[in-house]
Amino acid sequence: MSDLRPDQLYAAHLTTLMHRTDRSLGATGFDALVIHAGRPPIQFLDDQDYPFKVNPQFKAWVPIVDNPRCVLIYSPGARPRVLFYQPNDFWHKPARMPQAPWTACVDLIAMDDDANAGAHWAKLGRVAVIGSDRDVLPGLGSASLNPPELLARLDYDRAVKTPYELACMRLASELGARGHRAALAVFRRGGSEYEAHMDYLTACAQREEEMPYNNIVAYNENAAVLHYQHLERVSPSPLRSFLIDAGAQYRGYAADITRTYAQRPGRFADLVQAMDGAQQQLCGEIVAGRDYREVHLSAHRILGDVMLEIGLTKLAGQAALESGVTSVFFPHGIGHLLGLQVHDVGGVMGDDKGHERERPPGHPYLRLTRMLEPGVVVTVEPGLYFIDSLLAAANADARRTHIDWSVVEEFKPYGGIRIEDNVVTTSSKPENMTRDAFARCA
Repeated sequence: MSDLRPDQLYAAHLTTLMHRTDRSLGATGFDALVIHAGRPPIQFLDDQDYPFKVNPQFKAWVPIVDNPRCVLIYSPGARPRVLFYQPNDFWHKPARMPQAPWTACVDLIAMDDDANAGAHWAKLGRVAVIGSDRDVLPGLGSASLNPPELLARLDYDRAVKTPYELACMRLASELGARGHRAALAVFRRGGSEYEAHMDYLTACAQREEEMPYNNIVAYNENAAVLHYQHLERVSPSPLRSFLIDAGAQYRGYAADITRTYAQRPGRFADLVQAMDGAQQQLCGEIVAGRDYREVHLSAHRILGDVMLEIGLTKLAGQAALESGVTSVFFPHGIGHLLGLQVHDVGGVMGDDKGHERERPPGHPYLRLTRMLEPGVVVTVEPGLYFIDSLLAAANADARRTHIDWSVVEEFKPYGGIRIEDNVVTTSSKPENMTRDAFARCA
């Protein structure tokens, strides 16, 4: 692992992006690439914008994540140009021209109206523009909008992170670890989901809209909802369990971390500990040359053995996988690509032409089916949940004979368990960015 900071690595990162883009433009017959940062939509029947979320293809090139309407222009053999949006606006404070070290690698040009941006690429030949049609159509001209063959190549390449990107993701992981520790302290003292969420944001020093996704802060039965979206203002009584799935971002790169805690010792605490051991075993499988689909199936076998040991099911891992019993309690995929987006693009691509690698039969929610390569960052997030609809379906078919329903009732009040780390693929021992970050923030 490099100790270099992102500023020291940015120039090499940009060079890598330029080489990848040169290759992709040449293969698809384009002369230049234009990427619009995007702009926030206006709320219906209102004059307020929704929170701005920058185009991920844009922030791959420059760490401008909070200023809409900027435009990046690149043609092979030339320095990237950034049209930096600075309107004449007395309602809002225009963004200041960046002065950070990375700006030495690009040409920054102030722009007061992105509707006129097309003049900057009008003479560059055959141009590909990436962005929402709502954002770029006024200045599109003869350029091609989001050509699929080019997007496929750019998306495929994004899976392998540069050293700069890995450095940003390590720092995002540190922010996330601080937030997790703060939220856990709220849970331990009996505070509410809402209080845990607010202390998390404070510890990360980020606003809610700066989070890479909506924090999942779930007590008790709420942990059975995979993407639980509420924040109860009053803590339940009794307070049994805490599942928190929350990340952070640094220069537009995401961390995605989940932990589960028991309020007191007992059988649920033992199950959390067993799940943590299973998760760490699965993290060890993130090595170059490994088919991520096999990691997912391995997770079902390992979790099947955990369920058998705790008395929840009556079949060992392989048999539980084959019978569909593990999917009752573990319905989602073992993980996904991570980077500029939480669920980063290209997860099911088999090549840079966009051909897909199929998911294993019976596992439709797996987001990643690729072969792992050095530099690919993935999440590893086994879960075990007590979801009413899935339990009812299992109780209505042959799977009911393989489940101990008294144990189901014992654990239902705790909702569920998920433990998630962000892991860098290597050719030897994987780098667990999440565990390392927690160790540094201890």
